[in-house]
Amino acid sequence: MSNENSKTARKMTAGIVTIFILAFCLTVTSFALAYAMVSVENNFFQTGYVKINLNDGKPIIEEHEYLFEPGMTVVKDFFIENLSSGSVYYRIYFDTVTGGLADVLDVTVKDGEQVLCTGKMRELTQEVVDSGEFPLDIQERRNLTITFHFPSEYGNATQGLDLSFAVCADAVQSKNNPNRDFD
Repeated sequence: MSNENSKTARKMTAGIVTIFILAFCLTVTSFALAYAMVSVENNFFQTGYVKINLNDGKPIIEEHEYLFEPGMTVVKDFFIENLSSGSVYYRIYFDTVTGGLADVLDVTVKDGEQVLCTGKMRELTQEVVDSGEFPLDIQERRNLTITFHFPSEYGNATQGLDLSFAVCADAVQSKNNPNRDFD
């Protein structure tokens, strides 16, 4: 019987020692976690802002400035300027497009040699147009060019058609945005 009591006593002692070790580990872990959470101080976060200047809000082409004819090409200059707190990707697109010439005129917007968008004006919407490859740095101003071309093959069938549109720009921060997402 003493052999059995001895085994039971050893098992009981081992169990008590195990409980004390586990309790000690739990206490140390809890203290370490609490200390780590308490000791992290003075973390500051700041958000930036995105603001752009598109041609000082002035129209790129004035109403009645040109009477478009088949074969005619008009080139106009305008600018975009980054007034944001960081560099941005931008895209130029057309909104509130009305009139029959929207499906006739070929339009191309360029940033230097880089074509930002090209096609019929009605197709160059916010959902379709992508940004340029190169971001616009803080306080940087880029001169852009828009070309309107009236293809000769339309002839006189388009007489009396008109066009109204708004040139728009969107910008999004370039930092941590390698895919140039505008969402």
